Amino acid sequence: MLTLLLYVLIVGLVAAMLFLVASAVFGRSEELGPLPQGTTATVLPAEGVTGADVRALRFQQVVRGYKAGEVDWALGRLAERIDELEFELAQMRQWQAQMAAGQEHR
Repeated sequence: MLTLLLYVLIVGLVAAMLFLVASAVFGRSEELGPLPQGTTATVLPAEGVTGADVRALRFQQVVRGYKAGEVDWALGRLAERIDELEFELAQMRQWQAQMAAGQEHR
């Protein structure tokens, strides 16, 4: 029984060492270098989010991907801006329809 336990333990240690070596050699295929601990490059302007702002977004990478709080924040901001633009577009279309209806009555 002790032999089996030692065998499982040794196999687990060898697997862990192989994983760590492979991770160090191959990395995570990141295009960007990791950010310093406790910092973030997640920035969006308070007003007038543009496509360039969205393309410039960068999220801090953590062990299993990106920091979920930062991604949620950015998506929330983008959703708010899209809602604002949709509302403005609806208002402009309504205004155009009113102007067109006013010209037809002349």
